[in-house]
Amino acid sequence: MSFIIDRRQLLTTAGFGLGGLMLPGGVAMAQTLLGLTGFTHNVASGEPGPDSVLLWTRYVNPTGGASKMRVEISESQDFGKIAGGGEMVTGPWRDHTVKITVDNLAPGKWHWFRFIAPDGSISPIGRTKTLPVGKAAKFNIAIFSCSNLGFGEFNAYGHAAARDDIDLVLHMGDYIYEYGRGGYDGGAKFAARIFPADEILTLADYRLRYASYRSDTQLQALHANFPMIANTDDHETANDSWEGGAQNHSVDEGDWNARRNAAMQVWREWLPVGEQPWKEYPIGDLATYYRTDTRAVARSKPYAYADLLRSGDPAKALSEYRDGAWRNPSMTMLGSEQEAWLSRAMGRNKSTWAVLGSATNMGYNYTPENAMDWVPQFGPERARNYVRQGIAATKAGLPYNLDNWGGYPAARSRLLAAAQRADANLVVVTGDSHNGWAFDLPEGGKPAGVEFGGHSVSSPGFESAIPFTDPADVARSLLGTSKQELRWVDTSNRGYMHLSLTPQAATNEWVFMQTIKDVSLATKAGHKMKVRPGRKILEQA
Repeated sequence: MSFIIDRRQLLTTAGFGLGGLMLPGGVAMAQTLLGLTGFTHNVASGEPGPDSVLLWTRYVNPTGGASKMRVEISESQDFGKIAGGGEMVTGPWRDHTVKITVDNLAPGKWHWFRFIAPDGSISPIGRTKTLPVGKAAKFNIAIFSCSNLGFGEFNAYGHAAARDDIDLVLHMGDYIYEYGRGGYDGGAKFAARIFPADEILTLADYRLRYASYRSDTQLQALHANFPMIANTDDHETANDSWEGGAQNHSVDEGDWNARRNAAMQVWREWLPVGEQPWKEYPIGDLATYYRTDTRAVARSKPYAYADLLRSGDPAKALSEYRDGAWRNPSMTMLGSEQEAWLSRAMGRNKSTWAVLGSATNMGYNYTPENAMDWVPQFGPERARNYVRQGIAATKAGLPYNLDNWGGYPAARSRLLAAAQRADANLVVVTGDSHNGWAFDLPEGGKPAGVEFGGHSVSSPGFESAIPFTDPADVARSLLGTSKQELRWVDTSNRGYMHLSLTPQAATNEWVFMQTIKDVSLATKAGHKMKVRPGRKILEQA
């Protein structure tokens, strides 16, 4: 069976995926997820190279034991000539997932692949593509982040899955969320699909959460149609995570290292990813993509405005932080080893574009003084406090978010200076914030690159906290307060980005879905911006 679908087919099949978990007997459905046998979650591919690709599936032997699996890959959908393949043994020790890297493939080509089980049964057919070599006239990338099953349908995945102008998919992180039902979701309608029902802490918990997410038909279609390169952000483990802990991890939840290790083991089991924490991917002479880790490997513990403002003199506390700890050069997102790797890699890069994947925003933005007018007077106190903190930070000359690169200015400067030394045409792509952003990234008063910040697949943006404020007013205020770097912002749409690379320009489109409340591939007017080689500043497209 092929999973290469068109839009009509996607809409007619969507109800047979995760939607079944919303039916009466959802608990029984969760038990079914754990008891499924055969090919349980379709196929996927990732880690593409010029002559290799990693192929993924999950196969549960009816005995529950080990299974020797084979994969075949071909340049034709009928598998008339097999271009390569491989074998491996899977079983319960790796949650029955299968990952086989196949090499000696032709570069820049579409390939079809299928898995064969010990009993002769064949998986759905997937499609993947190797990276080009030499001259490349165009390369298109779809970019996703922040897909929270509890807030709505994954229509962004479905829309991209039905396109014929995508060569590669990037996921910038928050592929799953760790919260239990009622912790961070849109209410019972969608939260009923989240398994297990409680916050996930253990190896078994994380496995069941991925099993529920990966049952979504639209996500399966995306994976089956395109190779994916995935980053981690915080919710793959727990909210606002860093090297030694997380905001959403407390002592009574056990040892942080055990939880993090379990989460990362399952991430590697359930996604088509390799073992390297960071890596570069050559896209012919056109671009190089740099995948980074900004969470688990070496990130310093971020400061929090809530802690800084507990002082009796908040203004003094913020000014002291701005002039002291905020500028501390030991505060790092990447760690010295990854920083050195990235600097060397950009220095030897000869391609037109250096595309850097980072989970969180690199550009600085600031909270406008009139932002308190956006929050309902009797709205959630948490939202009002967050806005108050942002306004106080802006008055002190500090960006509003210390959990993204705004909390690590020395590390940001080192990275951007390395891009300047390499004379790289730096394009940073990010996720995490749930909103859409476009930033110029200066360093030392000179352009260093640009950032395209992606909005979320389903997680709510600013509009959830300020429902009665016109998004156009929010955008105007943010642009006015953040005019040093911010060039465009959207705070009210869900969707994904489509980045088109050519020798003449890197053009990014923010694709806005019409809704996430029901399965629909309808879109509304989006937005485009571009950057040209050598200019390192954004233009309207």
